[in-house]
Amino acid sequence: MILGEKMFNYREIKAKDNKDIALLIRKSLKNFDLDIPGTAYFDEGLDHFSDLYGTKSSRYFVVVDDSDNVLGGVGFSVFAPMEDTAELQKLYLDDSAKGNGLGYEMMALAEEKMREAGYKWSYLETHSNLKAAIHIYEKCGYTEIERPKEVGHSTMDRFFRKRLD
Repeated sequence: MILGEKMFNYREIKAKDNKDIALLIRKSLKNFDLDIPGTAYFDEGLDHFSDLYGTKSSRYFVVVDDSDNVLGGVGFSVFAPMEDTAELQKLYLDDSAKGNGLGYEMMALAEEKMREAGYKWSYLETHSNLKAAIHIYEKCGYTEIERPKEVGHSTMDRFFRKRLD
């Protein structure tokens, strides 16, 4: 896929990507003062994503440049508290890949894969500090909802949902 003058590709995460995506996520969270407990920064599985995703109900995709350098990622997994719902997870982009509409492309990819997996709803949790991400979610048709009882990351303070069909 070409956006602007740059070439990007998507693929499912591989073990060789684990370190890069973990560093990218931690760097991004730190940049927004979210390198604190209750965020993905401290997730046990962050350093071995490829082991956590890769089933029909749970997948993670990385965005790479033409040299196969990881520039971002997005995934989903079942969100059991809500019927027929997948949680959009860990949408992050390197600063060098921002501003090309790639965030929207990543959202579309994740939603397409959720539909293929049989989900009818997409749920996500985020933080008020992540204003650009919230803007993307709203432009993609997500509606803010009240905080569910079951939240994966206790520090998150904004919650969204979208019907996928």
